[in-house]
Amino acid sequence: MEEKNNYDRLKLENQLCFPLYACARKVVNRYTPYLKPLGITYTQYLVFLVLWEQDGLTVGELGQKLYLDNGTLTPLLKKMEAAGHITRTRSKEDERVVQVFLTPEGRNLREEAKDIPAKMQECLSVSPEQAKQLYQLLYEVLNMA
Repeated sequence: MEEKNNYDRLKLENQLCFPLYACARKVVNRYTPYLKPLGITYTQYLVFLVLWEQDGLTVGELGQKLYLDNGTLTPLLKKMEAAGHITRTRSKEDERVVQVFLTPEGRNLREEAKDIPAKMQECLSVSPEQAKQLYQLLYEVLNMA
């Protein structure tokens, strides 16, 4: 009987990770119609959100804020640089440190993206109170790791 219970833990319906994963995919897909006209991906949008708030961060600082490692972030930043949205500059004090700066084009995208959060809020069927609770709970989980 106990062995059956061990296997019950392997059922998809008993996995907390699955609804988190499926929900994240669904939300990211909802962003696509708003980001596609800007020529950016969801992950690039996240980089923009951070840089619009604080330009000139290092790659390490960006990775820390976005929970992304350098192996994921570096190719993404190279694409953003090739598109003319950012520049990457090695620190004069320590050449191992790369700072990321928005170009004028990257800064201008902020104006084009300013309505995206409101549009996303409209298409998600949760109240502001539920959204706040979910936000807090998800950050609790993120900060545990």
